[in-house]
Amino acid sequence: MATTAYEHDADGCKFIPATQRPDGTWRKPRRIREGYVPQEEVPLYESKGKQFKARQNTGLPVGLTPEIVAEAQKSRRNNAGAVQPIPGMLVNVDKKKKKKKTGIEEVADKIAKCEIIEPSFENTPPMTPNATINTDPTKRIKNLRKKLRDIEILEEKIKSGTLKNPDKDQKEKMAKKKDIVKEIEQLELSSV
Repeated sequence: MATTAYEHDADGCKFIPATQRPDGTWRKPRRIREGYVPQEEVPLYESKGKQFKARQNTGLPVGLTPEIVAEAQKSRRNNAGAVQPIPGMLVNVDKKKKKKKTGIEEVADKIAKCEIIEPSFENTPPMTPNATINTDPTKRIKNLRKKLRDIEILEEKIKSGTLKNPDKDQKEKMAKKKDIVKEIEQLELSSV
């Protein structure tokens, strides 16, 4: 039980007088040494770093002159309702906070803003599988010659009998031989 009402005895020593407990019994008077501070009155410990940070945490840039700091603190007291992220700049903050939306409401808002537009295929040019845009003609010729070699190797395997039943992809590959030869001729004529 902490009490700050100390009494002095005949010798001049401090003591806490006897008190009565709730059950009716008495506590002995307690003598207090010189310099004793009750536990409840001891200030909380703060490390040096915490004290330094508390002194430095003014919200103003480091190195300002004391006059500017005093003026900024005075204006800060005057504008208690305004937030100042930068000294001299006033930003009014509404006291009413916006209600946070749930995830479902956010998704519903995003979906409401979306528009679905039907594509029109009238003005778009047809894409050919062999047509490439912005490629080097020499690279394209090299690629086409490689495909032509693969087709010729496939045809030789069929003629020699090592490949008796070509699958669907191999048949499609052999059917493209004429188109590849024509494209090689066109590229060679245009590059010369």
